[in-house]
Amino acid sequence: MNISKVGIDFAKVEYARNTAHDIADEVQKFVSQYTTVAVERTLCRLIGIDGVDANGVPLPNILVDSLKDKQVLQDGALFYIANAIAETGLTPQQVAEAVEAGKIDLTHMKPLSPEKVAEVMAGPIAEGMKCILSRRKRREEYLRTIGEGQKPYLYVIVATGNIYEDVVQAQAAARQGADIVAVIRTTGQSLLDYVPFGATTEGFGGTFATQENFRIMRKALDEVGEEVGRYIRLCNYCSGLCMPEIAVMGALEGLDVMLNDALYGILFRDINMQRTLVDQYMSRVINGFAGVIINTGEDNYLTTADAVEEAHTVLASDLINEQLALQAGLPQEQMGLGHAFEMDPTLKNGFLLELAQAQMTREIFPKATLKYMPPTKFMTGNIFRGHIQDALFNIIGIWTNQGLQLLGMPTEAIHTPFMSDRFLSIENAKYIFNNMHSIGDEMEFKKDGIIQSRAREVLDKTITLLDDIRNEGLFTALEKGIFAGIKRPKDGGKGLAGVTSTGKNYYNPVPELMKSNNMGGKL
Repeated sequence: MNISKVGIDFAKVEYARNTAHDIADEVQKFVSQYTTVAVERTLCRLIGIDGVDANGVPLPNILVDSLKDKQVLQDGALFYIANAIAETGLTPQQVAEAVEAGKIDLTHMKPLSPEKVAEVMAGPIAEGMKCILSRRKRREEYLRTIGEGQKPYLYVIVATGNIYEDVVQAQAAARQGADIVAVIRTTGQSLLDYVPFGATTEGFGGTFATQENFRIMRKALDEVGEEVGRYIRLCNYCSGLCMPEIAVMGALEGLDVMLNDALYGILFRDINMQRTLVDQYMSRVINGFAGVIINTGEDNYLTTADAVEEAHTVLASDLINEQLALQAGLPQEQMGLGHAFEMDPTLKNGFLLELAQAQMTREIFPKATLKYMPPTKFMTGNIFRGHIQDALFNIIGIWTNQGLQLLGMPTEAIHTPFMSDRFLSIENAKYIFNNMHSIGDEMEFKKDGIIQSRAREVLDKTITLLDDIRNEGLFTALEKGIFAGIKRPKDGGKGLAGVTSTGKNYYNPVPELMKSNNMGGKL
């Protein structure tokens, strides 16, 4: 029997989870009827199609756009590629190159039976999956032989815009004690409907997410991990209009953590909800198979909404995101569900309210690798107060046994962190995590006190909200601005033109194959 330190009723938690399950089921019924240009490009990349034309346009885009322009995308890329392979004897990469050169028209090939399509595509799909599985096994071997840091993982960012400078900063962070390095993606990349190619040296507020950049940084972190005797996890962003594509590219290059949340894209990047929820399913299937921890973006809700008044929206979204991830076969241990330390620091007893929510979140999601985000909204440029705010955040992180602790920086709100800023933040967290290591095991909370009352209040409001969302559906709730106070129309936003319902010839066995092999089974 579960016993709650914050005094919540686990029967209510179960009710909330079942309600979220119903909401996710409705979403999945919609998702199962559609595909998108990004999903089809993802399948192209999985079976080995890569590279760009003379103008830098990726070959997966060229192939998929040729089908979309001929209004046959409902049959899917794999169907047409299989027809071309059977008729010409070319590899998938050669088929894409021939399409780009104008040598073949995929819609003029003799259509194969469903059985024959499956037979032709079995080999290329299996090869792609074996490559991803080999990267997963490589990570597991590193963890077995050199190990990793203890949770909460010390999680830091690099954001220079130049992948080679990012490498210098990332390796320095690993030597300072970081367990996870996130390469922040350049501003606006989530709105690009293609993935740039090759190594990049220019970006604003971050570095382009490309497969070559993934390869460069993975190699650099493996080298420094061997040097320091600790596996260093690599994080990037498979969100935005290329969500599943970046997921498969990251899986092929051995990334460990991916920001992966359709709700974040809908609310904060105005990406069409239909498009990104279909894309999210495919991306999470891939991340589940690759052993990647996903990060969700609920913490961002509190940058636009009040952290005291709207805390229940974070928990409600976490519960929905958990169920959407389970639909994709993603284990709870790979769910970095998001929440944040974002209350006004002048609030009386704010620390107790933050502690209540962090402990409640840990109790509701006991297996999840929770992602706890630092104060940003009320960072002022006063580096001394900011360092104290980050220390309070770190105290709650170790107290409540969070999974991924994204370290705050004293220079938040001033500039992109220097290596010295990162050192101070890592030193802060290590000092607190060591000195307060077992505080969560030692402390109990006053019955019906501030902490227990706050947790119960948030859970009750969460249940009311989830009931409302179940009654009207997630799409309508998003249109009403239920999360973060931001309203988004179902038929608005970016990317809707890339969505199509699936037709009678549609073929995509990858989700079921990956879900059935999710825990490293034989292909």
